[in-house]
Amino acid sequence: MIQTWLLQDRRQSLVLAAEREQLPEVIYWGPRLPDGEDLNALAQAHQMDVTGGMLDQNPELSICPEASRSFPGQPGLILRAGDGTPLLPNFRFENASEKENSLTFSYRDQANTLTYRAHFTIHPVSHMITARAEIDADAPVHLHWLSAPVFPAPQNSNEVIDFSGRWCGEFQINHTPWSAGMRDRENRTGRTGHEHFPGLIVPCKGATNTRGHAYGFHYGWSGGHRMIAEELPDGRRQIQFGNATMTEHAPQRKFTSAPLYAIFSDDGINGCAVGFQRHLRDGILRFPNPDRPRPVHYNCWEAVYFNHTLPELKEIAERAAALGAERFVLDDGWFGKRDDDTRSLSDWEVDRRKYPDGLGPLIDHVQGLGMSFGIWFEPEMINPDSDTYRAHPDWVLGDVDQILGRHQMVLNMALPEVQDFLVERISAVLSEYEIDYIKWDHNRVLPIPDAAQARGSYALIDRLRAAFPHVEIESCSSGGGRIDFGILERTHRVWLSDSNDALERLRIQHNAAIFLPMVVTGSHVGPRHCHTSGRVIDIRMRAWVAAQRHMGFEMDPRELTEDEVEVLTRTTTWWKSNRDWMAQADILRLDSADPSLIAEQHLAQEGNKFVVFAGITDTSRQITPRPLPLTRLSPGARYRIELVNRHDAPALSRGDPALKTGPLELSGQYLMNHGLMLPWQFPLNMWVIEGTKL
Repeated sequence: MIQTWLLQDRRQSLVLAAEREQLPEVIYWGPRLPDGEDLNALAQAHQMDVTGGMLDQNPELSICPEASRSFPGQPGLILRAGDGTPLLPNFRFENASEKENSLTFSYRDQANTLTYRAHFTIHPVSHMITARAEIDADAPVHLHWLSAPVFPAPQNSNEVIDFSGRWCGEFQINHTPWSAGMRDRENRTGRTGHEHFPGLIVPCKGATNTRGHAYGFHYGWSGGHRMIAEELPDGRRQIQFGNATMTEHAPQRKFTSAPLYAIFSDDGINGCAVGFQRHLRDGILRFPNPDRPRPVHYNCWEAVYFNHTLPELKEIAERAAALGAERFVLDDGWFGKRDDDTRSLSDWEVDRRKYPDGLGPLIDHVQGLGMSFGIWFEPEMINPDSDTYRAHPDWVLGDVDQILGRHQMVLNMALPEVQDFLVERISAVLSEYEIDYIKWDHNRVLPIPDAAQARGSYALIDRLRAAFPHVEIESCSSGGGRIDFGILERTHRVWLSDSNDALERLRIQHNAAIFLPMVVTGSHVGPRHCHTSGRVIDIRMRAWVAAQRHMGFEMDPRELTEDEVEVLTRTTTWWKSNRDWMAQADILRLDSADPSLIAEQHLAQEGNKFVVFAGITDTSRQITPRPLPLTRLSPGARYRIELVNRHDAPALSRGDPALKTGPLELSGQYLMNHGLMLPWQFPLNMWVIEGTKL
């Protein structure tokens, strides 16, 4: 007896099948099947042959592969009984619930008194499949590993693409060829991590940013994860994601994976990216005021660091407002006796040495300039040199003699008294002052990986969101160390990187766009002399890189020359006039024949307008630029094309390409298959091209 189930939307079909009472496996995932497809026939066609050196029957690559079925690869579940005895579950069908866009399976192991459930939903607009697994036990058990429901990977793929990084160098792309065995990446830092972003792209042969079949995955969890891409000896391939192993320290009766987001694309990596961007923006984010345009930020960190003086901050605020800033964010240094990063974390009371009348005079001044006010917290951390630590050393996670990180320890967020303390202290500040934004930082890894820490942090944020629903929260973790769809269920912006180097930022945000839309991705114009790289970059490049995402400034505006003020004001005005449609646009990575060019196209959902950002990172091997093909245009339509910043052409651009001299009208077919002929430009510059459908 074969059982079959089907989930599908306009783009894709996901078919699962099971023999008798076994766990189901995905037997087809790809372009939408014709209506009336015989699913039983598909299940029969899916069966593999058996030959020498194999078992007499192929163990299923099910949604939770079972060691008890002699499965030759990584099992989907590893458990021990309360006394430490290994368990080998053998699940049997209990029931399945089918609705229009969802499937739920329930399987029971009577001998070990365990229940396994898997939930699948498909979003008909974003095309996102969300999958989650859970285990219920009649008696407490120890969990070593629980994968979210397992998906097969295509065998007509040459490689997997995943993401690593470091501080000030997040979202670096790795290309790893498939081979027999396992690519096993685990993040045990206790946060999402710069080092191992929980995402994976599996392109089929010939796929690029804009063409071909590709599969995308993201695990929405902030507490450390494990990713497995495995090729079995018989050639089959599986993808597993789950919480980092052995991070559930106590036996429990119930365990649940985080959601695994999975998507199939028939137009290259961009199809995955658009699905992730839209699903996050339209299905997960919950803005306090969705109709409010994303405000231009000013953050004072790289202007003053810990040296807060009211007259200086007022002057800086005036300069920032004149440039076009709409929100002023007071960063680290306003509380306790916080004169450097060695003291006072967790002493969340205003420093009366710096602010003798509290924050009110600064906030009143900022609001008088037409800006709202935001503030920095790092709630989950504590300095040993703090009043809170001296009163409550038992609140710290890990050993007393642990290695410090940025002179700080981690508060044990699983303790109710710690959560209550933080709610009280943060609420006192938010209640006393008119604050609409928190930059929520997390500047060190955990001393021990612990899933309860992430759940405690989620609970704290949820309580504050309920008490102060008008306040937006930015997820910062030494820059991009806590970015995932789990934290973004509770926050509204991410600080993508602590690097304000425009060249580094260009690369980071370009790769992060595979998962993140413009509205959540903070990008700031940094100082002329970058504090994290030492590089000096022209204001034009710095401004346009920031204008690709949620724009802001993070420098001392008093350093700007008249020319820099004019350039930054003009670019900010451009961003404000385009931010509404760009907030809903799809960010599409372009295939460039010139590796020195990082280019992307922001396309309005209606397809009636777009903007291309073409960042030049290095000198080209050829003398003049190669054509840059665009994507997702209407072939038969005509588009008005105009170079926004033609006045940035240098003297060495001596010719008269049409883009430099005026607008052009070109067909979508030409723009996609030949491409734009850009003027010559020096490295560390950006061309910006607007397109309007006629």
